[in-house]
Amino acid sequence: MNPLDVWYARVDVSAGLKRIHDPGSVERARMRLAKEQARAVSEHRFPDTVVQQDGRSVIKDAPPLIVHRAFLDRDNGRQIVEEFFGDCRMSMADDRRALLDRFRLQDVALKVVGVGSVGTLCAVILLQADGTDPLLLQFKEARRSVFDGHLRKSAYRNQGQRVVEGQRLMQAASDIFLAWSQGRGEKRRHFYVRQLRDMKLKPAVDTYNPSTMVDYASVCGWALARAHARAGDAAMISGYLGKHETFDKAIARFGVSYADQSERDHAAFMDAIRSGRVQALPGQ
Repeated sequence: MNPLDVWYARVDVSAGLKRIHDPGSVERARMRLAKEQARAVSEHRFPDTVVQQDGRSVIKDAPPLIVHRAFLDRDNGRQIVEEFFGDCRMSMADDRRALLDRFRLQDVALKVVGVGSVGTLCAVILLQADGTDPLLLQFKEARRSVFDGHLRKSAYRNQGQRVVEGQRLMQAASDIFLAWSQGRGEKRRHFYVRQLRDMKLKPAVDTYNPSTMVDYASVCGWALARAHARAGDAAMISGYLGKHETFDKAIARFGVSYADQSERDHAAFMDAIRSGRVQALPGQ
């Protein structure tokens, strides 16, 4: 494919569903998609994570996942948050700034992040336009890449910018509010910003049968190949992989080994909970 064809290539939902051969899996996927689309509409009107308090909109506490803290309070830390948010605004394109300027800061709360970001700082910002239309943004701490020290130094001083520029380069459609900034204080943490919910649909892979899993893997492989082709030299990558199955088999061996290690790690984790060495709350 020529560079422009690679750049504009994308997998939409309809094309992805056509790759799945099992009718039952397709029907379940369509039902989930319709549900998420309806949820996205209602969330856009007024998110279920926002409540009215003393005549103003605030983020609803949902401990231990979403909580307010004094240093991030809308009143006590307003100047710090607004300075941080101003930096984010400057990292956006002019048309996105014009859209963002319609909103005003309302509230900030801490948010617990997923497994891949454990130990990093994450918060949710509530903004509103005209006092009614809400916008929830999430800012997440970005740390050095795991490749740092093994490959050439990143061209970006801010790790949040590195993440954002990488997403923009590899994704067919990125969040329109992607931005980056740097925190205040001694640590000067690096952050990137995105919408908290932007019609994200997580495939229910635990319900897939073997046939559907293979179909799903082919879609993921296509999307990954496209990302590499956009970010790198497609011809050079193709030449490196070659026409034999050497690379394919190596990746398969790695995948099986990784799965085995994950099961061992989980067994050790559960054993630590049962023995009392690790405290855990069911369902949290």
